[in-house]
Amino acid sequence: MDDELRERIEREAEKHALLNAVKHDSDADVGAIMGPLMGENPDFRQHGGEIPGLIGPVVAEVNRLSAGEKRERLEELAPEELAEMEAEEEADDSLLPDLPNAEDYDEVRMRAAPNPNGPWHLGHARMPAVIGTYKEMYDGSFIVRFDDTDPETKRPDLTAYDAILDDIDYLGFEPDDVIRASDRVETYYDYARELIEMGGAYTCSCSGEAFSNLKNDGKPCPHRDKDSETTREEFEDMVAGEYSSGEMVLRVKTDIEHKNPALRDWVAFRMIDTPHPREEAADYRAWPMLDFQSGVDDHLTGVTHIIRGIDLQDSAKRQQFVYDYFDWDYPEVVHWGHVQVDAYDVKMSTSSIKELIDAGEVEGWDDPRVPTIKSLRRRGIRGQAIVDAMVGLGTSTSNVDLSMSTVYANNRDLVDDETDRYFLVRDGEEFAVEGGPDSAHPPLHPSFEERGTRDIPVGDSVRLESGDVPAEGERVWLKGFGAVRREGDSLVATGDDLDVVREGDVAVIHWVPTDGVSVRMRTMDGDVTGVAEPDFGDVPEDELVQFERVGFVRVDDRGDDETVVYFAHK
Repeated sequence: MDDELRERIEREAEKHALLNAVKHDSDADVGAIMGPLMGENPDFRQHGGEIPGLIGPVVAEVNRLSAGEKRERLEELAPEELAEMEAEEEADDSLLPDLPNAEDYDEVRMRAAPNPNGPWHLGHARMPAVIGTYKEMYDGSFIVRFDDTDPETKRPDLTAYDAILDDIDYLGFEPDDVIRASDRVETYYDYARELIEMGGAYTCSCSGEAFSNLKNDGKPCPHRDKDSETTREEFEDMVAGEYSSGEMVLRVKTDIEHKNPALRDWVAFRMIDTPHPREEAADYRAWPMLDFQSGVDDHLTGVTHIIRGIDLQDSAKRQQFVYDYFDWDYPEVVHWGHVQVDAYDVKMSTSSIKELIDAGEVEGWDDPRVPTIKSLRRRGIRGQAIVDAMVGLGTSTSNVDLSMSTVYANNRDLVDDETDRYFLVRDGEEFAVEGGPDSAHPPLHPSFEERGTRDIPVGDSVRLESGDVPAEGERVWLKGFGAVRREGDSLVATGDDLDVVREGDVAVIHWVPTDGVSVRMRTMDGDVTGVAEPDFGDVPEDELVQFERVGFVRVDDRGDDETVVYFAHK
């Protein structure tokens, strides 16, 4: 290495160390800058073994600078790249709009309120992604409240509580508090009793059809004006389980002539005969409806801002009646549209996915064909990739479409530098190889030559994918091995140098020895089988790798006969 090249390497290393340090507001790291340094300067790669030692002192010198000195030095060396980085940071910061009136609160407190009737599908990730990001923006609090007070129509799944918390952890967030509404039924009873004493609620034994007709006509229920003592007695009978399902409800007294019939004297409590699956709540029969339960809990837990679907605008209006009775201030509300996800044939619905699992059409909640968080996790998608995609949708009141290609691009940025490369041949034909070396030694990662190489023995024969098989007499470049020409059932080494590739005369293809590692790759379109190079057999389970020209996969299971991997994306 001559002095001119050495000086250029040191200069480029200083620039990348400064970019790394300023971007992350921390010390630079030799390993972190090797990828971009090599990627931007391909001619450095032949000196990959020497470069870490050469740039170490440069990085150490950068780390001795203060934050302000680092930025000033970067502005001298690479003003355009600094400006571009700052513009990207500003764009990232503006993806989510400011929360309304956030400055009026000592602390921003937000909640995700899942119904634990099953593990989360991908659409559910939007709420914790956005709330978690707002928590970081405002140094606020993130509450998870399980709205599990419907043991019948949206019956809780006992495994879903922990599964949902596990999904939130995978997305990169830790709740400040976790609440189960079914633990708080006595609290809801107490507030119902207070509301009754205020004359703000009454018990009603009308059939659903009879009350609906009265409501739609703007006429009061005949039970509306009963005295508070009678209402209180009948409510206590509800609490004691004296009524069967459908016999008695407790209604919040609103405005029977309100222009929106949905707000007229809505149900706060109803009787449910089906016991709750949680043992701690199994004895309750009088259950609060979601609008009452959620409204009370939002106040008691100090929630300052609520995000909910645009289709739930009536919820805030119903709850406002309760808040007015108690003289509470209602939280700020942000409404957003629904999110739809492309790329899946399966409907993004917990009940629909459960039906497919029960029918044996898919294997479980982490089947690669279903749009669940568990599925993406098993495929090797990082939670941050999902969060970045969801945050990028903003909080528009319009329905929005999430392209999975966005999630994949985010994930590629997160994992590309750390994933080693291997060859996988999914189908194809076998050929004997004549001439050339006994083995090939391509790098584990093209941008990090210091990681070393793989050893791929040629053996008696090799496999090529069907689409790569050359015509008779045609040349191809076996990656890591060299140029070969097809002659019948053999591939004969030609001795050509890499210029034939640079000139565009010869295609570069991947290959494996025929006695490589048997692989079953689980994909969204079904299973694909193939053979991987021998060194892939040493990759541990749960590791993410890239099969060159195929895509990123997560190693799932090392069986005796084959290795199972889950396809993430190209």
